[in-house]
Amino acid sequence: MTGITELGYVRFGVSDLAQWRDFASDLLATEIVDEGEAGRLYLRTDSWHHRIILEEDGTDDLTGAGLRVAGAEEFAEMQARLKTAGVAFEKGSQELAADRRVLDIITLQDPAGNALEIFHGPQVDAYKPFHPSRGMFGRFVTGDGGVGHMILRNNGLDRAYEFYKMLGMRGGVEYKVPGPQGETREVLFMHCNSRDHTVAFGPPSNKSINHLMIEVDNVDDVYLTHERVQASKYPVMIGLGKHANDHMFSFYFATPSQWLVEIGTAGRPATHQSEYYTRDTYGHVFSADLGPGMSIDKT
Repeated sequence: MTGITELGYVRFGVSDLAQWRDFASDLLATEIVDEGEAGRLYLRTDSWHHRIILEEDGTDDLTGAGLRVAGAEEFAEMQARLKTAGVAFEKGSQELAADRRVLDIITLQDPAGNALEIFHGPQVDAYKPFHPSRGMFGRFVTGDGGVGHMILRNNGLDRAYEFYKMLGMRGGVEYKVPGPQGETREVLFMHCNSRDHTVAFGPPSNKSINHLMIEVDNVDDVYLTHERVQASKYPVMIGLGKHANDHMFSFYFATPSQWLVEIGTAGRPATHQSEYYTRDTYGHVFSADLGPGMSIDKT
């Protein structure tokens, strides 16, 4: 079944674009692209024109998850599938497509109100080598896995599963962990390519996004970023550790918009088989000191 092939790009509304420029440059190491558009910056992690769009609109949240389909035929098929499923969407104008640097685009929401943008044909600047904004030991991991993965807000795991399955993803519950009142909390993971998961659902959140994972190809860049974050004003929210499901060695830290970034390495490919875990392999200890004005939902 034709469906989504990757999380191609993400859009975020921010309150302070200058602060985000410094954050992305000093900590994330993404390449900063300023096209002279008022209130907007682009972040590169590979040869695409951008993988992240930052827009100064005060929302401090995800404003669009760009989900790719392979081409024009698949784009048409996806629209037909959405109509059959009774999912409302809008066909984007050519102006909107040009704004996103894609050939065609439709906009819609998932059952929890998260903003999605399904597209095909991204602008790839193959002539323009990627240059990180600060020194790195290696590179970001994108390829057919896209920009990374996200945990999104949900209003029921069953609804999230059925919706993203309709988009062509597959997956299931991969964690059953104890909650603070002795209950069992479940986390749902969905994948569409070689990356273990593209979207996940479980932790409660007031924002659309809980975190964005960006992968690097070596452990040195994880430790280097961890060291730089520790020396910054942004708290490490979840310490270094290894996930049981995707085997990612990673840590999480706060952004200027008070959602999290996960930097990780050595994630294993999707196994395309179901299994579940009751805890991570090791580490990933939640921080007791979240810093001024910071909060996080702990699962």
